[in-house]
Amino acid sequence: PLRLTAESTEDLSVISALIQDAVCKTGRVNWMQRRRRISFLLYRFRWEDADNAAKERREYERIATAFTVEDVLAVRSRGVDNRNKEQVFNTLSLAFEPAEDGSGVLRIACSGDAMFEFDVECLNVSLVDLTQPWAAGGKPEH
Repeated sequence: PLRLTAESTEDLSVISALIQDAVCKTGRVNWMQRRRRISFLLYRFRWEDADNAAKERREYERIATAFTVEDVLAVRSRGVDNRNKEQVFNTLSLAFEPAEDGSGVLRIACSGDAMFEFDVECLNVSLVDLTQPWAAGGKPEH
């Protein structure tokens, strides 16, 4: 299981690649304003295992993962109906736009032009696998 943190744009690029094509329901997004934390329960495709699965002719896998952003000052989204807890979105990429003082804006681009944006005091994200992998039923195609 993976347990990763990102405090730089280089670190973030690794996590971005790992959550590409993850799926999530809006009901699995938890904004804890007092704790300045937002977390997502993602079902991510295991890109780190895809080549081995193909070589070994076994099924590709997904795994439940907690993706957490700390030190969040503000949250915005577009193309996401937060009232519809069953709405599904796919994550595509992460990007951080730093300000001079180390704060900045973290963006999660999602399918269908949906987007999450977070004003953050600093870049502080984590990805933690929570379960055993299961058969994915196929590899995402781009």
